[in-house]
Amino acid sequence: MKDDIYIKNRKAKFEFELLEEMVAGIVLQGTEIKSIREGQASINEAFCQFIKNELYVVNMNIAEYKYGTYANHEPKRQRKLLVHANEIKKWSKKVNEKGLTIVPTALFINEKGLAKLKISLAQGKKLYDKRDNIKEKDNKRQLDRLKKMGR
Repeated sequence: MKDDIYIKNRKAKFEFELLEEMVAGIVLQGTEIKSIREGQASINEAFCQFIKNELYVVNMNIAEYKYGTYANHEPKRQRKLLVHANEIKKWSKKVNEKGLTIVPTALFINEKGLAKLKISLAQGKKLYDKRDNIKEKDNKRQLDRLKKMGR
C-alpha cells in the first residue's frame, strides 16, 4: 500500500489558465477509497459542475476494486465535493458570470488518510497561448542543452 498517492491532471495547465485553487473533500462509496489507495484513478477528463447548489466532480474515473464483490462501485459516477457553502456561492457566481470552469488538478490522500481533490477555477486558453507555451518550453530545453555543453 502506498501512502504517497498524488494523481495529477497534467493537461490542465496546458489547456487552461488556472486562476484560483481550493482543496475539497470527496464523498466516496465502499471500495472507491481502496482503488484510489492503489493508484487506480484518473482525473484527466474530469470537470466540476454545480447541481442544485452543490459541487460535483463529473467524469472522474476510479477503477473497480479488484477484490470487490457485487458491492463494487461504478467507475465514472458523479461524486459530490465537500466545500463550504460560501465558497460554492462565490465560485458559482464566477462560473456563471465570467464563463469560467472548474477543473480538478490533483487527487491525493492527506495525512489523516482521507481522499482530497485539488480543484482550480480556470479559463480556457486560446490556441495561440498554447503555441506560446510550447515555444517557451522548447527554448528552455535548448538553453539547458547549451549550458550543459558549455561546461
